[in-house]
Amino acid sequence: MAFWEDKALEDLNATEWEALCDGCGRCCLIKLEDEDTGTLITSDVRCQLLDGQTCACTDYPNRQQKVPDCIKLTPQNVREIPWIPTTCAYRRLAEGKGLAWWHPLVSGDPQTVVDVGVSVKGRTFLETEIDPEEWEEHAVDWPEWEPPEHL
Repeated sequence: MAFWEDKALEDLNATEWEALCDGCGRCCLIKLEDEDTGTLITSDVRCQLLDGQTCACTDYPNRQQKVPDCIKLTPQNVREIPWIPTTCAYRRLAEGKGLAWWHPLVSGDPQTVVDVGVSVKGRTFLETEIDPEEWEEHAVDWPEWEPPEHL
């Protein structure tokens, strides 16, 4: 039995926890909040540390020092953060859904995340290249899209 099927999120060791990340980069997109309604809007503007082609953090160990509002996911907060993508392995496991068929731990290939359209690879703008006053113009709904359960 695979570790993610056998253990609760709280029981995973650090290596297992990190392995659950599918590398999509969706959590590293800038979110905007409508001041009037509180509605969260996702943009196609990515964190200054996210590589737009590899979807990897360029300074993962020091990300919270360099980006103070970077949120470290934990078994506790993954259940509480409303903007965690529905495709996210941490959210899926917290909701009892299991990993999606395209997740690298299931498919055996990290390219599957890109192939099914979950990855932000090549679809974003670096936050330092876009004026924050223009972020609202970069609102997108594709990060909410989910691939079918099976192809």
